Amino acid sequence: MQLYELRDYNASLLQTNLFKDYCPNGLQVEGRAEVKRIATAVTASQAVIDAAVAWGADALLVHHGFFWRNEDAAIVGIKKRRLAKLLQHDMSLLVYHLPLDAHETLGNNAQLGLMLGLQTTVRCGEQNLLCSGSLSVAQSLGQFALFIESKLQRAAQVIAGDGRPIKRVAWCSGGAQGYFELAIAQGVDAYITGEISEQNFHLAQESGVAFVAAGHHATEQFGIQALGLHLSEKFGLHHRFFNQENPV
Repeated sequence: MQLYELRDYNASLLQTNLFKDYCPNGLQVEGRAEVKRIATAVTASQAVIDAAVAWGADALLVHHGFFWRNEDAAIVGIKKRRLAKLLQHDMSLLVYHLPLDAHETLGNNAQLGLMLGLQTTVRCGEQNLLCSGSLSVAQSLGQFALFIESKLQRAAQVIAGDGRPIKRVAWCSGGAQGYFELAIAQGVDAYITGEISEQNFHLAQESGVAFVAAGHHATEQFGIQALGLHLSEKFGLHHRFFNQENPV
């Protein structure tokens, strides 16, 4: 398919025009006009770009791209080397940040819930990013933490609440520790996100709601894969996900 067809299809699918984001969504770096092979990854790091180039990708689709709000706009150092590699090999970079978090089926939050057996019943917060739902069977916090670790292949940092069984859960992928109070207000037993801040410990202790920091990268690795698989099946594109392990 043509690059601009891919750009426009994704913009419509993910409704990028509805989001006020921290970076430009969509086509950030223009490469060759025809797209047959798409690579996906969580972040457009140098290692991912190098791997996608070696595989022969025409376009790289990621959740974390370039040109973040308030960052230095100078094209020097690390940013210069990343962009130079893309331009040298005529490979496009397409980026979907909040729109990919929020999509009701392909999004990071939808896919994380699916991975953990949580069916979304309520969405709230900015852009409806905070999801909540229930486990089919209540678990102890210890059981629940081990289950999460088995699915994400990563040890989670768990802050216990009041020891209640875990049945109703809220979650938001990535760096959404700031949503903890909103999650508490939903009447949940536990909250899952990627990162933790100092105040989250005290909120868990005083509210009784457990807090699980399961990794920014780990909780955001499923949406971009789902998007790549969807595009591959719909348009007959070759697709490969490049997972650069990240302990954060």
